[in-house]
This record gives sequence, structure tokens and C-alpha cells, in this order.
Amino acid sequence: MRILVVEDEHKIAQALKRALEQEHYAVDVSYDGDDGYAMATTEPYDAMIIDRMIPGEYDGIGIVKAVREQGIHVPILLLTALGRIEDKTMGLDSGADDYLTKPFAIEELLARLRALLRRPASHQPNTLNIADLELDTVNKRVTRAGQDITLTAKEFSLLEYLLRNKHRPANKDMIIQHVWDYDADILPNTVEVYIKYLRTKIDKPFKTSLLQTIRGFGYKLEDK
Repeated sequence: MRILVVEDEHKIAQALKRALEQEHYAVDVSYDGDDGYAMATTEPYDAMIIDRMIPGEYDGIGIVKAVREQGIHVPILLLTALGRIEDKTMGLDSGADDYLTKPFAIEELLARLRALLRRPASHQPNTLNIADLELDTVNKRVTRAGQDITLTAKEFSLLEYLLRNKHRPANKDMIIQHVWDYDADILPNTVEVYIKYLRTKIDKPFKTSLLQTIRGFGYKLEDK
């Protein structure tokens, strides 16, 4: 899953990026409102974490309003040093889904993000499966036919994306947009390489292959 962080304090932004990446999220970071606005309204994200008080023409509230006005309904967590009730009310009324006051514990932010991604409106269940393959998004565990499968962080993210879109083909551009960071160094065969890694772990040891190649388009998980 791909997360946008808009935060002008570099130490906080980098701490968030590291923590999110450890949870297997792909993370893009913006340090000002104008760049954050451009990324939030043009790139596909699964969730956004936005600081309210950021420099630029667009502050955090402005970005949230612009995102909602464009019909983008991804979960948004607003960060701020302003803890008054009226400040929180303004943030939530602008279109944010949750509001976290600084200073905060990284563990709480991650828990709030998981809660936002579990909400019915975002259609993000905790457990994803197809046939006898199961992925637990909370405990970061993958099993097939009851056997544990060890994946790298990127393999886990790739499998999660394919499971969220099971039965539907995904081309390389779609996969890159949701699994890799905006600034990631992607080689022409990067997706093919990771698909091969994934097949070796989730299909090769078992009788039935679930990860299929759709010639001329991309890949999908299918149990038929």
C-alpha cells in the first residue's frame, strides 16, 4: 500500500517514513504544501498523513479540502500541534478522517492508520485470501494451506496489492504506482523479477498455481 506523508519538519517526516516502511508501506514524502497538494491530487495513494501547519499556498486544511473536492476519498490522518477542540473540529470538518496532536507516539499513529484502513468505506479487510492463500495485514503473516511463507517487505506489498485486486489483471504501471515509492529506482524488469520471487514462494511448492500472467497486459491472482 502506498502512503503520502506531507510534513515540513524533516526529522518527523523521516521518522514517519522509516516507521511506515518497516510496516511494509511504500511511502512518498513532501515537505511543503504546494508539492504536497500536487502529489495528493495527481498520484494514487491508499492513505495520506498530512501536517496541518505547513509552508506554501496550501496548508494542511487546504490540501484536505482540495482532495475531497476532487472526489478523492482515501483515508486522511491530520497531524497538528494545535490541540484545542475547535482546531480538531475544523480539521475533521475539512474532510480529514482522524486527527492526531503532536507530540505523538509512532505506535499510536500506526494504530490509527490501521484503523482508518479497516473502515468499511475504504474496503480494507484485515485478512486477504484466495483459495488456500491467506495474508494477514495486521500481523504481517502469509500462509498457504496452513504453511507459513516468509516474504520480504516488497514481496509482501506486491502480494497484498494483488490480493486486494484478485481476479482483476494489473499491469506493470499499476503495480509500480501502488507498491513502489515515487522516487524508487525502478528498472525495466523490476516487476517481472519480483513476480518471479513471489511465484517461487506462493506457487512453486504447491500443486495449484494462483499467480497468472496475462499476455500483453500484466498479472492477476486467480483460483479458477
